[in-house]
Amino acid sequence: MYMDEDLIVERDGAEEDGMSETELEEQESRTDTKLAKMRAELASAKQESKDNLDGWQRAKADYVNALKRFEEERADAMKLGTLKASRAFITAMDSLARAEQAGEIPASFQAIAKQLHDAAGSLGLAQFGAVGEAFDPALHEALGQDPVDAPEKDETVTAVLEAGWKAGDLVVRPAKVRVGSFGA
Repeated sequence: MYMDEDLIVERDGAEEDGMSETELEEQESRTDTKLAKMRAELASAKQESKDNLDGWQRAKADYVNALKRFEEERADAMKLGTLKASRAFITAMDSLARAEQAGEIPASFQAIAKQLHDAAGSLGLAQFGAVGEAFDPALHEALGQDPVDAPEKDETVTAVLEAGWKAGDLVVRPAKVRVGSFGA
């Protein structure tokens, strides 16, 4: 019996009966040739299998990456749509806020005003910008400076000229403010 790591050749002993030594050597040579050919075919099949597996794994990784990219693009498109809708909507919300501050909302319009506030909430819109909060250039647009009498009021919002709006972490419109300056 001949054993290789992947191939087992068994001899039953019948081939040796009545054969000369030359015939046995020829048969052994043919067997060795067949064995070498089978080893080459096996190595080729293993390489082909490995190549196929590698290709499949690359294709699977490409597919998973494409799914992630499509999901990110979909989420970005949703954010863009929300941003565009929000920009169109906040001017109406600003007008509503000014009317509410002036007390000019008739009782018959209160339900509509509530619906507008609910719609802003469903878009994820939140108003920001208040007197006294720290100035943040990512959230505020400074339109001027006001002198302040205390160092702790330096770089704080002293007046809100127009409220800012955010949709989640995304600033839809920065708050237009005046900023305190100590010692100016």
